[in-house]
Amino acid sequence: MKNKILIAVAGLVLIGILFFVFRSSDDGKFVNLKSFNQEMTLYKSLSCGCCGVYAGYFKSKGNSDVEIIDTSDITSIKQKYGVPRELESCHTTIIGDYFVEGHIPLEAVEKLIEEQPDIAGIAMPGMPYGSPGMLGQKSEYFIIYAVNHDGSYEEFMRI
Repeated sequence: MKNKILIAVAGLVLIGILFFVFRSSDDGKFVNLKSFNQEMTLYKSLSCGCCGVYAGYFKSKGNSDVEIIDTSDITSIKQKYGVPRELESCHTTIIGDYFVEGHIPLEAVEKLIEEQPDIAGIAMPGMPYGSPGMLGQKSEYFIIYAVNHDGSYEEFMRI
């Protein structure tokens, strides 16, 4: 009798675990990013560990087709695509005609691809704690800026 109860309890625990695993899956997230079929390139510094972690995050949750390029001159990439100096971070991703600057959560990239605004790109300056690729706890909103073609910018979203 005890064995039957233990097996029943173990079965319920297993079902609960499987439910949680499948429910928390990212399969339904980032649909536009996962199906994006234009060029995607992430430029990162050779020596930056957090950039590598962000690249892994992007590839595993966003789109595995992104090309990762290690470069010793990340500044020229930022200048080429018009990233304002005050919004710079440690890596730059080019997605189609847009730049994505920094440790931006994929929710913002998904919104960018879905809405396709007439802007040059989006940026989150610095390396905020708790953002994708960065250690620490998130302590405030991540503010992502929309950068216009003339270099001006305004808030795109908060996460």
